[in-house]
Amino acid sequence: MEYYNKVIESVGVRYIRGNNFKIERPVTITDYTDVENTAILLHRGSLNFGDDQESVSEGEILFIPASRPTRVSFGTVTKRNETTNENFLENKKKYLQTVSFKEIKNLEDDCITSVTFEAKVFDVVNFFNSLGIPAFVIRFNDRVASIIEDIVKESEQNTPGKERVMKIYTELLVVELVRHILKNRLFVEELSTNSTYFKDPRLIDMFNYIKKNIGGDLSNKVLAKVANVSEDYVGQYFKMLTGINPQDYIEYQRMEAAVELLRTTKKSIRDIGKEVGYKDTAYFCRRFKMMYGLPAGKMRRRESLINVQ
Repeated sequence: MEYYNKVIESVGVRYIRGNNFKIERPVTITDYTDVENTAILLHRGSLNFGDDQESVSEGEILFIPASRPTRVSFGTVTKRNETTNENFLENKKKYLQTVSFKEIKNLEDDCITSVTFEAKVFDVVNFFNSLGIPAFVIRFNDRVASIIEDIVKESEQNTPGKERVMKIYTELLVVELVRHILKNRLFVEELSTNSTYFKDPRLIDMFNYIKKNIGGDLSNKVLAKVANVSEDYVGQYFKMLTGINPQDYIEYQRMEAAVELLRTTKKSIRDIGKEVGYKDTAYFCRRFKMMYGLPAGKMRRRESLINVQ
């Protein structure tokens, strides 16, 4: 139990966005994904996910880990209603309409509440993504459902301390997610084996070095010096503790840094690519779209696309 307490204490949490939506038009997104974690509470109607289109019942929650593409259906759909994540984001107002909690109570339409949040270990590793777990449904858990509602209700307020309260609720949501995984024996092996990086300070040194030098030389030779292991062994050592090789991890971190720059600056795609370690802009753009299913240029409009007004 002490180990899991240490895991939870090491996860930094940040609220990103929350909305209530009425399903305006049924749709299946074949590769639904977000760069952060998403929890979707179904109030009324139909919500399905995964290749087998597993059903989520009213009052239950679909949890989708960050950057984990998942087939998701909102409402009762047919083959004609299928679309890609990119097209869904560009045309989201056709499918989802933002409503308030007051409106939800009087609606007979399909409706959901969605909360998106960041959960990172030592402000570096995307926690739920690092576990390698798929999207899953949280059944019979009124506490998690209430927390999701409370987050979005608070976001609708205009009162002092609003940001602090949303952060507290979001931290509580992460704790309850981990408790749910442990209580229901979901992915516990992944939680135990893929979180071994908590046990080795040399790996944390590498994580921190990569973050601080994301645009620089991050070859295995450099990482070996940081961890004080041989260059021939550093790749095996990193993969043994994390489940992925260091260069794949570095690319993921570079892309996350690029997303943050696209969201928060007006720098050109070329300059952002260079800042996160890509000298070839065309290669950077290809890798970006491969990872997120969305061109880097369109990611800049992401906040306006996903926050339907």
